[in-house]
Amino acid sequence: MQSVKVVFHIDEVEKWSLLLANVRNLVKVVDVAASKIVVLVNSKAVTIFDGKIVDELSFDRKAQPNHTDAIQELAELGIEFTVCQNSINGLSISVESLPESVKIVPVGVLELIEKQADSFAYIKP
Repeated sequence: MQSVKVVFHIDEVEKWSLLLANVRNLVKVVDVAASKIVVLVNSKAVTIFDGKIVDELSFDRKAQPNHTDAIQELAELGIEFTVCQNSINGLSISVESLPESVKIVPVGVLELIEKQADSFAYIKP
């Protein structure tokens, strides 16, 4: 199996199911231990960790799936989940509401720039 360096970028709440399916499909065909797979979460997508839906389309909160278990399972496989500090601050999300496995980065877009400069493939579902 091959190894990869990839950063998945999510900034839209409604794209979580697709992003998690993309990551699950990837881990089936690569050497996860030898790979570096990162999910960078910013903008409104960070609300998944607080249970809020902040979107001008007024999504019904109850209709939104809970992805906490899937995120935890992927994190246990070695997938790194990073969240933008600016986004959690801007949406008034407490750091305590984030899963322990989530890493906070100061500026999400800078993290994306650095990953791409470090030869990470960029995927945005």
